Formats: sequence, C-alpha cells, structure tokens
Amino acid sequence: MDATLRQRVSLKNPVHFLALGFGSGLVPVMPGTFGSLAAFPIILAMSWLPLWGYLLATLIICVAGIWICGKTAKEMQVHDHGSIVWDEVAGMAVTFIAVPLSLTNLIVGFLLFRLFDILKPWPINAFDKRIHGGTGIMLDDLAAGGLAMLVLHGLIMFSVLL
Repeated sequence: MDATLRQRVSLKNPVHFLALGFGSGLVPVMPGTFGSLAAFPIILAMSWLPLWGYLLATLIICVAGIWICGKTAKEMQVHDHGSIVWDEVAGMAVTFIAVPLSLTNLIVGFLLFRLFDILKPWPINAFDKRIHGGTGIMLDDLAAGGLAMLVLHGLIMFSVLL
C-alpha cells in the first residue's frame, strides 16, 4: 500500500481496523490469505454457539461487512483494495456453517474458500464484476464461502472428511 493510501486508513479507527482484518490486510503479500487466516479465532469462538447463534453471528458479520467495507473503500478512494479483508472473514464464516470443526476440516475449508475466492468461477465472477460498493466487495466472498461450504459438506457427507 502506497504512503498516500496508507494515510487514508488508520488501525485506530474501529471501522478500518475491522475492514483491514485486524491489520492482517496490511501484510504486503497475499492480504486475502492473511485476512482469511485472521478469521480462524472468530470461527473457533463462534463454534461454541448453537447453530442458530452461529448463523446469527455470521449474518451480523455479513451485514455489518457491507457497511464496513463500503465505508473503508470510500475513505480509501479505491474500490475493493486488497487490504480490505473483512469480506474474507465473512466468507470464511459462511464456509464453516454447520461444519464440525477439526484440524482437517479447517484446513480443507480454508483451502476451498481461497481456491474459489481466487479463481472466481461463475457466479462469483458475476458478483465481482457487476456489483460495486460494500455489497459488491462482500458478495463475491460470500459466494465463494457458500461454494466452499457446499463442497465441504459434500466431502463430509460422503465420508471423505470426518
């Protein structure tokens, strides 16, 4: 991130702090991957909730993310800058909906989410190209999380994963 852009965001600003994935989005290489990794403590904490609580927390993360990402992008004056990684946090939360957590499931879910987020197969690429603002920033990652969740549940259902 160049110096001019860096002056437009501050980790002291709670909205920026969240949008930048608690600072993980400022890592100079693969910020999306580091933002996805930053989601693990949240997912582990949410795993103690009943399913309805996990779903509610995920909904809050997603809805708040539209505003958080949109506001930060507007203040950065750059749409969907790579350092904005709250959308990865939300996508990871979606990935693990109703998934029994184990080290293997966490690794496979993470890899699936990153694969779909990077490759952006249809319909993810449609969201990425056609919808702007906070909603556009969030939707492609939520779709990647949804696809990752479906594949992860399929792997569990067919006993590939436990």
